[in-house]
Amino acid sequence: MTEKILGIKLGMTQVYADDGKIAAITAIKTGPCTITQVKNTEKDGYNAVQLGFGEAKGAKTAKRGHLTAKGKFKYLRESGVSDGETVEIGQTIDVSLFKTGDLVDVTGISKGKGFAGVVKRHHFAGGPKTHGQSDRHRAGGSIGAGTSPGRVFKGTRMAGHMGNKQTTVRKLEVYRADPDRNLLLVKGAVPGGINGLVLIKKSGKRK
Repeated sequence: MTEKILGIKLGMTQVYADDGKIAAITAIKTGPCTITQVKNTEKDGYNAVQLGFGEAKGAKTAKRGHLTAKGKFKYLRESGVSDGETVEIGQTIDVSLFKTGDLVDVTGISKGKGFAGVVKRHHFAGGPKTHGQSDRHRAGGSIGAGTSPGRVFKGTRMAGHMGNKQTTVRKLEVYRADPDRNLLLVKGAVPGGINGLVLIKKSGKRK
């Protein structure tokens, strides 16, 4: 069975542990997710399942045809499965996949900050505050030599669009899993704003 599940970020709160220490907690409405498609090596070239989550008010014709008799799902995401695993269309995955103390990786779209300068975006120190530098306090400085190489290297840190990209926070501890309310509480912050879609999976060893 896949060890991934979809959820919606509800927000953050704080709790007191038995030893009196306070912990920041993120609440996630997790699942239940339904398997809407099973892919295999023979037909598709790889093994995976497609998970459906959330109730859709309306859907395009192609999506309705794909989900015929499976339900109306707002989100569809793929998750890999191991060889030999037995999965079936219509099978349900819920938050009971996790238990207290598990470590999970949470992936989501980070909050968009719009256009930002290098001080905010990359934590540059800025220019000197004296010696005539009246308008260079938050500038980035040199971005390369003129003659050689005579161009700006790809990936140079500059001002630009900040946030609004896929981000993963790894090894967050599960504080509580509540299957009755489809609720998962994890210690720490997860990417995105309230009502943002997140993908939760059990942490593994990083390559």
